[in-house]
Amino acid sequence: MGEVVSTSVSGMTCMSCVGRVKEALESLEGSYNIDVQLETGSVSLQGISLEDAEQAIISLGYKIGIPATINPEDDFNWQDGTVWGKSAYNTMWCLIGCSIGDFGTIYYFQNIEHSWPIWGVMTLAIINGLLTSIALETVILLKQFPFQDALRTAMGMSLISMIAMEAAMNITDVVLTGGAMLTPEVIIPMWIAGFLTPWPYNYWRLKKYGVSCH
Repeated sequence: MGEVVSTSVSGMTCMSCVGRVKEALESLEGSYNIDVQLETGSVSLQGISLEDAEQAIISLGYKIGIPATINPEDDFNWQDGTVWGKSAYNTMWCLIGCSIGDFGTIYYFQNIEHSWPIWGVMTLAIINGLLTSIALETVILLKQFPFQDALRTAMGMSLISMIAMEAAMNITDVVLTGGAMLTPEVIIPMWIAGFLTPWPYNYWRLKKYGVSCH
């Protein structure tokens, strides 16, 4: 059965969705030349029947036969609880990744003798936070993609969101401690500021463009 079969899928919102659909179709014996497009919601492949392909997709919770154009601008709103939840999940994982490098850098300089200015320590903390966030996202995405694809997807995350998160955490630290310091009292406020600052942007990006990494 070598003819190309195709269908449309509704409900895919991110590259992880694409990965899940592709993985399910690849698990079907005989399937090959599988192509899953997030932007249009289109799926095409060869080697199996359309019925078998659609059943595999439906089993994942997606709908078949409804064109999946991604949230036109006219449909944008701030009242989508599902998207708020998804964007919160994305923001949480980004916060964990950023915190590893950020907090680790601040703690290191806090416990050694050095002549670095506060802005220098904070800049390095932000850079290391971005790197560890990308590294963590890559590890998470390895469940659905080969390493190169996972790394490419992780590096394609919005730098605006991550930089805003890092800036919010470090500004909170300076305001509350007067310098690059980690204390039990400042960690939770830093997390709160780091989470809330990019969260609306992550919602907007996911709701309007369907861009997400998880």
